[in-house]
Amino acid sequence: MPDETLKSKELKTTRRREAILEVLRETQKPMTAEEVYMAVLPQTHMSVSTAYRTLATLTEKEILTKELGQDGKAYFRLNDHRHCHFLRCTGCGEIIPLDGCPIENLEKEWAEKTGYEITGHSLELSGICPKCAAKKDDKPNGK
Repeated sequence: MPDETLKSKELKTTRRREAILEVLRETQKPMTAEEVYMAVLPQTHMSVSTAYRTLATLTEKEILTKELGQDGKAYFRLNDHRHCHFLRCTGCGEIIPLDGCPIENLEKEWAEKTGYEITGHSLELSGICPKCAAKKDDKPNGK
């Protein structure tokens, strides 16, 4: 059955596009192009360059969103037209979605003060997850 998301954006349904969308639907968290590529490989053969081109096409058609993380990497996720906030471990790269939006009230306040029509924002907090913190504490001198 053809993917309705692709069809609605006038894109041809291909195995590769469907595989990438399926991986991102299952994960429900932002992934780098490399992570998407590695997750898709067991089910669909494609080159790294094909994965990058496909991600670019899906982003251009607004099926995916692409955001730059604090680590300098580009992260892709399904564009469900709602913003999300994440906590990212700087040790292992684990990403945890955060509920709620602490910025919404500030966004409204700044829009009123500046006259801007604010169309979006992103928030990424970084830190060390409990597993990485425990590993760090296990090393001599805590280093």
